[in-house]
Amino acid sequence: MFAGLLKLAPQCNACGVSFEHADVGDGASVFGLFIVGFLAMVVYLLVELGFNSPPIWAHMLIQLILIPTATIAALRPLKGLLFALQFKHDAQEARLDE
Repeated sequence: MFAGLLKLAPQCNACGVSFEHADVGDGASVFGLFIVGFLAMVVYLLVELGFNSPPIWAHMLIQLILIPTATIAALRPLKGLLFALQFKHDAQEARLDE
């Protein structure tokens, strides 16, 4: 399904169906940032309460590792999910002439 980290292949390797018509755009990025942002706030609060107000550098160290890693890890599955939903429901661009 993927030809690289996030680039969709032009067609399926197994059945040969074309993937040219489907485009998920930035949807995966938006959903990923919302999900990771929520998780980052939960981790921040757990660290704040669990370690009795640690210094700000401790929060920064944890968050600067967590947020980019979790966002990049979530992008590919979310992009695959959005693509699969578009493909299943035969989603197309909006047309004003109909």
